[in-house]
Amino acid sequence: MTGWDDHVAGSPEAGSGDQGERTGEWSGDAVATTGAALPLLALAACGGGGGDGGGGSTSVATPAGGTTPSAPIVVVTPPPTAVEASRFLAQATMGATRALIDTVVSRGYDGWLTDQFAMPRAITHYDWLYANGHAEEINRFKLNGFDPTMWRQLIVEPDQLRQRVGMALLDIFVVGVDGVINSWRSFSMAAYVDILLNNAFGNYRELMGAVTTSFAMSSFLTYFQNRKANPVTGTQPDENYAREMMQLFTIGLYQLNMDGSLKMSGGQPIETYSQADVSGLARVFTGLVHPNFEDAPPRYLNPLVINAGMNETGASNFLGTTVSGGGMAAINSALDTIFAHPNVPPFVSKQLIQRLVTSNPSPAYINRVATKFADNGQGVRGDMKAVIRAILLDSEARTLPASGAIGKLREPVIRFTNWARAFGATSPSNAWAIGDTNAVTRLNQTKGRSPSVFNFYRPGYTPVGTALATSGLVAPEFQITNEQTVIGYVNFMYGVIANGIGDVKADYTAILTLAADSKALVDEINLVLAAGQLSGPTQAAIRGAVDGVSATASDGPINRVGIAILLTMASPEYLNLR
Repeated sequence: MTGWDDHVAGSPEAGSGDQGERTGEWSGDAVATTGAALPLLALAACGGGGGDGGGGSTSVATPAGGTTPSAPIVVVTPPPTAVEASRFLAQATMGATRALIDTVVSRGYDGWLTDQFAMPRAITHYDWLYANGHAEEINRFKLNGFDPTMWRQLIVEPDQLRQRVGMALLDIFVVGVDGVINSWRSFSMAAYVDILLNNAFGNYRELMGAVTTSFAMSSFLTYFQNRKANPVTGTQPDENYAREMMQLFTIGLYQLNMDGSLKMSGGQPIETYSQADVSGLARVFTGLVHPNFEDAPPRYLNPLVINAGMNETGASNFLGTTVSGGGMAAINSALDTIFAHPNVPPFVSKQLIQRLVTSNPSPAYINRVATKFADNGQGVRGDMKAVIRAILLDSEARTLPASGAIGKLREPVIRFTNWARAFGATSPSNAWAIGDTNAVTRLNQTKGRSPSVFNFYRPGYTPVGTALATSGLVAPEFQITNEQTVIGYVNFMYGVIANGIGDVKADYTAILTLAADSKALVDEINLVLAAGQLSGPTQAAIRGAVDGVSATASDGPINRVGIAILLTMASPEYLNLR
């Protein structure tokens, strides 16, 4: 592919690998004429733009002064525009489609959320593995079914809000399949992701309980078959899960106000727990074992149970509470205590906002969402539906100010699923052989393959020596972003857009009808992929690259489409979702 590799990625190896070339589809000579010179490495800090947050709803108001009119004043909120709908879907799904944009315009934000909350899952990951033959004995020690079921659901399932929230939860309650030790790892990890998806619209306290009795989590954080202290040998219970339950999943290291700000004493933040609290809580999480002895996939689906001989029944002290008696009653009492901690609403709410909307939510935004977490308006704490509505319908999510640290860097997996969903990617064989994309030459990330409990990136990460750091801002996704990974991403997407990956290929039939008109082509891609956020100069540069290829050449239309998609996905204005 003469010239194209050096021009786009600055690497003589760009585009090489196992994806190959397809005759007549986006040929190298055509692509090499682009000349767009977009700043692929200039990943700017998240910025702002214009817009409003119409929701297509009505409400009743009374005049100022408290007088009640004879007839209520009806306030009509206009429905979202197509651009607004696309931006909303960029926050709420694994990628917009033209049809989904039209649905949000028609139903409004609230109506779409209601529809999504009511939508059942088509099939669980666990059941998909069974249905596709992965429970056969030959697969006992293989992991080849996990990535396909994950990619398939993220790309094609209609319960897109559940998929997006479930992946946000997987970034908080982290388990990486490579750290799960057992046979049938695909099934144990699938069952774990199913817990997150099944509870995405439920209650956070119930999610805490389901995660605690999951084999995958117990293996990853090493509390499976955790034994009570032995005074003779001096052994103590494993403290991994007790620590991470508090530090990462619920309350964090320091006491917080409802707006996420630190509570201070003597100029120092106040710690939420001590080592003694960790040791005390670890005593509770002892004795959890499999419910049966048969080493078959169902063993990893069913919740763990208590083995009385391993379980601590004496008093366990932590967070100012004492739990005793052992068994699941003690575990539930401990989880209730943690769940009631005042840190849980702001700590969890901020992380969910960061995963869905913006890396740097204002204190007021965090406070509004945390207030809904603490009480959904009906006295219920931890109602995920109320929290999700509060996050996605907040004015800070729906309105783009003229400036400010609004938005986030799109994580690599979501960029890939953006493309796959926008252009109807399918796997005719149902193999979904996308595989593990956690390499710098691919996406440098794969859902369910985090190398540690701290995820691929931490919520408080700031690139050292940058304007972001100077401004006191965080940019979590930049922890897996550097010159090498940016080049790897562009090269990977170049091959994927042109040729697909395995038999996973896009359907460009609809977008090809716009190939001859560079303005219409770029406008449509800007809407569906970039939520209308490409600037005028960037659009002009992409149109110029597209117009460098003849629309009447035999491979001209597909090359023009491929150029427009790739250059959009390589632009900083796409990479940074505002």
